[in-house]
Amino acid sequence: MDPNKSSGAPPPEFSGEKSSMGQAPPPPYYDNPNPGYPQPGPGYPPQPQGYPPPGQYMGAGYGQQPPPMGQQYGGQPTTITVQPTVLMTRTPLAHPVNDYLGYSIFTMLCCCLPLGIAALIFSIFTREANRVGDQAEAERSSRVARTLNHVALGIGIGIIILYIIYAVVLATR
Repeated sequence: MDPNKSSGAPPPEFSGEKSSMGQAPPPPYYDNPNPGYPQPGPGYPPQPQGYPPPGQYMGAGYGQQPPPMGQQYGGQPTTITVQPTVLMTRTPLAHPVNDYLGYSIFTMLCCCLPLGIAALIFSIFTREANRVGDQAEAERSSRVARTLNHVALGIGIGIIILYIIYAVVLATR
């Protein structure tokens, strides 16, 4: 901080009056009878009222355009060749893969509920893949469903055998 400038007096380059800095003063204030709309005055051009009349439909400027600069316009139309679109859709399989749906329902209700639910889900995946025509997905889902059903059936049979052994041991005591 400069001690010479802290005296409170304005620097010598400032005068007591505001300089116009080469700009014209602002236009005088007018009361606006239409609030929200500018009042025409010395700073505003006159504004037209209402909508302009409609132009002629398809008038000048909408006809055929001239060719680009440096190119000749050929009188013959050019031929455009369009390649046909090929759509590949899958159809249901002619020989659907076994989905083991009944087996899955049986193992879910009678043997092992968690594995039966998983086998049922893969059976539904197999059925959907058969409907869409996805042979590889149908075979994979069918194989998983069959494996889960076999495991669930084995667990169910094991539980039944253990229950019979337990009942026989309790009966002999």
